[in-house]
Amino acid sequence: MAIRVVRLGSPRAPGEGTRIGTVRRPPRGVPKSQFAKRDWYDVWLPLLAPSLATMKLGLAADTPARWNAFARRYRREMAAPDTARVLDVLAALSHGADFAIGCYCEHEARCHRSLLRELLVARGALFVRGTS
Repeated sequence: MAIRVVRLGSPRAPGEGTRIGTVRRPPRGVPKSQFAKRDWYDVWLPLLAPSLATMKLGLAADTPARWNAFARRYRREMAAPDTARVLDVLAALSHGADFAIGCYCEHEARCHRSLLRELLVARGALFVRGTS
């Protein structure tokens, strides 16, 4: 049992389980009834997405210093009590269920999902090796 970190819209891996979209907005031009069928996500959890202002900061992060500023701000948002409790739940669930979390960004290393992975690892979450 473990979490996979995925790019939303990519083909699902065998045994991936429920796919959770940790994005601010649903995919454009896709009917809600098609989100899961087209491998976007089964459940939308925008609480784990960066706020609009933080997302803009991340998209503009063209230097290590700017990326670090984005990362600090995102971690601060994820430390809010309601968000922290959701992260605790996901970490606990990773010990008994297979599921995936994801975002639209092409590269995990320059996406909030890399930070989300770190936050969940710090809470003891289990991850499938080699997922991104």
